[in-house]
Amino acid sequence: MEEDYVERNSRIIEDKMIWQTDEALEIGKQLVNKELSTGLLDFFIKPVVKTFYSYWSAHDAREGTLKQIRITLDCAKLTLENGESEDVLLKIIEEHFPDYLDGDQTYRQCKRKHKNYDKLKKITKDIFITQVQEAAMLLKVKENVDNYEDLCRVGFSFSKDKAAISLMRQLDYNDEAIKIVERDHAILKVPTGKNIVVRVLRRGFDKTKNLLLHRLDLIFDEY
Repeated sequence: MEEDYVERNSRIIEDKMIWQTDEALEIGKQLVNKELSTGLLDFFIKPVVKTFYSYWSAHDAREGTLKQIRITLDCAKLTLENGESEDVLLKIIEEHFPDYLDGDQTYRQCKRKHKNYDKLKKITKDIFITQVQEAAMLLKVKENVDNYEDLCRVGFSFSKDKAAISLMRQLDYNDEAIKIVERDHAILKVPTGKNIVVRVLRRGFDKTKNLLLHRLDLIFDEY
């Protein structure tokens, strides 16, 4: 039996998101190693930061992000099954956001009693909403596609501008969240080396943003 197009698209999206997650974590690892190779840090801070990032990237961050990917795709399917109205979407978001938040680094690595935590939590919810909306749109593609690039081209009606608006919306939310942490490092739970963690967050985001924008060009420019 031919694979259902929704399940086919879900598999394509999930595979791509897992690959991008691993790529982002590798970028972070390289940036941490670069920070720690400067020789300006004392013998205590270096091992603490390296141990924290190694554990965080290999376990906490990857595990949490994979959980978020699965929840996002499940919620996108639910919206398609229940009519895609705004009320349906918001109801699904409210029901599943606690589980999504549980997988997010805002929840896992930031102090929940900090004055700016609620701002980060709201941004995380906004990101969740936009991810579900975009996933639902891509899941509806019935045309014969077998990779993420083709899925995006068809899903965004071969419009680079539409795809760019969607991508920038996601990037802007993430940028806003990082700015909150940059303004007050105390929100982080990490015991020491907060400056390093924040610098890596910013540089990792900037590098990932450039990669995603470049790939957007590759996906659409030849069309």
